[in-house]
Amino acid sequence: MIDWNRVAELRDEVGAEDFDEVVELFLAEVEEELSQLEDSPDATAMETRLHFLKGSALNLGFKAFSDLCESGEAASRIGEAGKVDTEEVEACYQASKSEFLAKLRQIAAA
Repeated sequence: MIDWNRVAELRDEVGAEDFDEVVELFLAEVEEELSQLEDSPDATAMETRLHFLKGSALNLGFKAFSDLCESGEAASRIGEAGKVDTEEVEACYQASKSEFLAKLRQIAAA
Protein backbone atom coordinates (compact mmCIF):
# COMPACT_ATOMS: atom_id res chain seq x y z
CA MET A 1 0.00 0.00 0.00
CA ILE A 2 2.88 2.36 0.85
CA ASP A 3 6.14 2.57 -1.09
CA TRP A 4 8.47 2.91 1.88
CA ASN A 5 11.50 3.35 -0.39
CA ARG A 6 9.86 6.50 -1.78
CA VAL A 7 9.13 7.72 1.75
CA ALA A 8 12.80 7.27 2.65
CA GLU A 9 13.89 9.06 -0.53
CA LEU A 10 11.59 12.00 0.20
CA ARG A 11 12.80 12.20 3.78
CA ASP A 12 16.40 12.29 2.50
CA GLU A 13 15.51 14.91 -0.13
CA VAL A 14 13.80 17.36 2.22
CA GLY A 15 15.67 16.50 5.40
CA ALA A 16 14.34 14.94 8.56
CA GLU A 17 13.55 18.31 10.13
CA ASP A 18 11.28 19.38 7.24
CA PHE A 19 9.75 15.97 6.58
CA ASP A 20 7.00 16.31 9.20
CA GLU A 21 5.95 19.62 7.68
CA VAL A 22 5.81 18.06 4.21
CA VAL A 23 3.64 15.24 5.57
CA GLU A 24 1.27 17.69 7.28
CA LEU A 25 0.95 19.76 4.11
CA PHE A 26 0.36 16.65 1.99
CA LEU A 27 -2.38 15.36 4.29
CA ALA A 28 -4.12 18.75 4.44
CA GLU A 29 -4.04 19.26 0.66
CA VAL A 30 -5.20 15.73 -0.12
CA GLU A 31 -8.03 15.90 2.38
CA GLU A 32 -9.17 19.23 0.92
CA GLU A 33 -9.25 17.77 -2.60
CA LEU A 34 -11.00 14.62 -1.39
CA SER A 35 -13.70 16.72 0.27
CA GLN A 36 -14.46 18.29 -3.10
CA LEU A 37 -14.11 15.15 -5.22
CA GLU A 38 -17.74 14.06 -5.06
CA ASP A 39 -18.86 17.58 -5.95
CA SER A 40 -16.79 17.74 -9.12
CA PRO A 41 -19.22 19.24 -11.62
CA ASP A 42 -17.97 17.41 -14.70
CA ALA A 43 -15.47 14.88 -16.02
CA THR A 44 -12.79 17.55 -16.53
CA ALA A 45 -12.99 18.69 -12.91
CA MET A 46 -12.92 15.08 -11.72
CA GLU A 47 -9.94 14.31 -13.94
CA THR A 48 -8.08 17.39 -12.67
CA ARG A 49 -8.70 16.54 -9.02
CA LEU A 50 -7.71 12.90 -9.47
CA HIS A 51 -4.57 13.94 -11.36
CA PHE A 52 -3.58 16.20 -8.46
CA LEU A 53 -4.31 13.45 -5.94
CA LYS A 54 -2.34 10.91 -7.99
CA GLY A 55 0.73 13.13 -8.13
CA SER A 56 0.57 14.02 -4.47
CA ALA A 57 0.19 10.38 -3.53
CA LEU A 58 3.17 9.34 -5.63
CA ASN A 59 5.36 11.98 -3.99
CA LEU A 60 4.69 10.56 -0.54
CA GLY A 61 4.65 6.90 -1.50
CA PHE A 62 0.90 6.23 -1.26
CA LYS A 63 1.12 3.67 -4.07
CA ALA A 64 -2.30 1.99 -3.88
CA PHE A 65 -4.05 5.34 -3.52
CA SER A 66 -2.12 6.75 -6.47
CA ASP A 67 -3.01 3.74 -8.63
CA LEU A 68 -6.70 4.14 -7.80
CA CYS A 69 -6.58 7.86 -8.61
CA GLU A 70 -4.83 7.08 -11.89
CA SER A 71 -7.63 4.67 -12.87
CA GLY A 72 -10.26 7.28 -12.02
CA GLU A 73 -8.35 9.94 -13.91
CA ALA A 74 -8.26 7.72 -17.00
CA ALA A 75 -11.99 6.99 -16.72
CA SER A 76 -12.76 10.70 -16.37
CA ARG A 77 -10.60 11.50 -19.38
CA ILE A 78 -12.84 9.33 -21.58
CA GLY A 79 -16.04 10.75 -20.15
CA GLU A 80 -16.72 8.05 -17.56
CA ALA A 81 -16.31 10.14 -14.40
CA GLY A 82 -19.58 8.73 -13.12
CA LYS A 83 -17.92 5.33 -12.83
CA VAL A 84 -15.34 6.63 -10.36
CA ASP A 85 -16.16 5.24 -6.93
CA THR A 86 -15.29 8.24 -4.77
CA GLU A 87 -16.06 6.27 -1.62
CA GLU A 88 -13.46 3.69 -2.64
CA VAL A 89 -10.96 6.48 -3.31
CA GLU A 90 -11.64 7.95 0.14
CA ALA A 91 -11.42 4.55 1.84
CA CYS A 92 -8.13 3.76 0.13
CA TYR A 93 -6.72 7.10 1.24
CA GLN A 94 -7.84 6.55 4.84
CA ALA A 95 -6.32 3.05 4.92
CA SER A 96 -3.09 4.33 3.38
CA LYS A 97 -2.96 7.22 5.83
CA SER A 98 -3.49 4.90 8.80
CA GLU A 99 -0.75 2.53 7.69
CA PHE A 100 1.59 5.42 6.92
CA LEU A 101 1.12 7.22 10.25
CA ALA A 102 1.36 3.99 12.26
CA LYS A 103 4.66 3.08 10.62
CA LEU A 104 6.03 6.61 11.07
CA ARG A 105 5.25 6.39 14.80
CA GLN A 106 7.11 3.07 14.95
CA ILE A 107 10.09 4.57 13.16
CA ALA A 108 10.12 7.61 15.43
CA ALA A 109 9.93 5.42 18.55
CA ALA A 110 12.84 3.22 17.45
